[in-house]
Amino acid sequence: MSSYVLPVMAELGSGKRVRTVARSLVILFVASTAALIFTPWQQSVSGMGHVSALTPVERVQAISAPVEGRVARWHVTEGVHVREGQLIVELTDNDPMIVDRLRNERQAVGERLMMAEGRAAAHEERLGRLQESKTNAVNGARNRVQMASERIVQNEQAMRAAEERLTAARLNIARQKSLLERGLTSQRTVELAQQEFATAEAEVRRAAASLNAARTERQALEDDLRKVTADADAAIESERAALNLARAEIANIKAELQRVDSRLARQQTLKIHAPRNGTVLRLLAQPNSELLKGGEPVALFVPDAQEPTVELWLDGMDMPLVQAGDKVRLQFNGWPAIQFVGWPAVAVGTFGGVVRLVDAAETNGGKFRILVTPDPEDDPWPSARYLRQGVQAKGWVLLRQVTLGWELWRRFNGFPPVIADNEPGAAGAKGKKK
Repeated sequence: MSSYVLPVMAELGSGKRVRTVARSLVILFVASTAALIFTPWQQSVSGMGHVSALTPVERVQAISAPVEGRVARWHVTEGVHVREGQLIVELTDNDPMIVDRLRNERQAVGERLMMAEGRAAAHEERLGRLQESKTNAVNGARNRVQMASERIVQNEQAMRAAEERLTAARLNIARQKSLLERGLTSQRTVELAQQEFATAEAEVRRAAASLNAARTERQALEDDLRKVTADADAAIESERAALNLARAEIANIKAELQRVDSRLARQQTLKIHAPRNGTVLRLLAQPNSELLKGGEPVALFVPDAQEPTVELWLDGMDMPLVQAGDKVRLQFNGWPAIQFVGWPAVAVGTFGGVVRLVDAAETNGGKFRILVTPDPEDDPWPSARYLRQGVQAKGWVLLRQVTLGWELWRRFNGFPPVIADNEPGAAGAKGKKK
């Protein structure tokens, strides 16, 4: 009996354990299913980058030498924080007398400018006198032509009077001859009429000669008027050309003077000051040893950033999912943090940010840069003492919130996290679902 009961009780005990395990598995399955259905999951895409500044003027920059020369004296050391306008370094030119030489050159160029301006003023004055002389000469020539024209009119009138006297004398001869034939006059009267006729003919010839002479004189005076005008115009044009040459010389001398002033101004800027508040990162030249060229950097300078920014580089496949305004979680090197990718709310030591800019083209071997600025609705970022430019950072751009089961199903099938509703691919997907 006891040998029969013991195996049965053993079997009963084993059945209870099986049921317990079965119930546990069922509860676990139901709990896992509920977790997959109801547990939220925050989708994200990640990228690596570093702390930078929003504007280029606040990023690391080189301070360059304005002219050729050597470093005479440093007024700062590496790592020193300076204020805007503070003296950083003094340079010296290779030629210690360069400033005096440039000043002497400028004085010589200034004297040349004064002489050129004097010549231009003399040409302007002479041009005015020539124009006045032309006016007077042309007016005189025109008056002489007018007088000749008036003499022609007088000679024409004298010619007509002589012709009328000649006509009257001719008629008188005919009349006296007729009277002589009838015996009504004497031969002496006829001879006097003939003498009067001859005198009238002489007067006509003399008036014709005077008229021709007056016309010839007017033609000569008109030619003289044209000559006076042409000579005056030639003299004026020659003087105007000389004036233009003087003005061109003045312009060239002024340009040379500006070049000398520019060189002198550059020599007077041998003291380099801080462009803005910031920190001297590196000193790149040794005093009195290295010959610097104009534009060669002498120091690296890190301006104080008004608004810290993080540059992140995303993979080209993740870039279409990100746009300006998206939220970002950031983890900085050297700052202790615990990050839960799917549950950013329970992360510790991370900081919130907002996507400010997404580059329009790749800038780092197929990766796209985004700029992230602090989120005004989140905790402030660490101070500049800890968050210096160049500190490495990792960021997660937050997309949309889904369930944990949907996220696992998406990853098993290799689907993208999200597609914009207004994209053609999204419309096609919706159509297929319908």
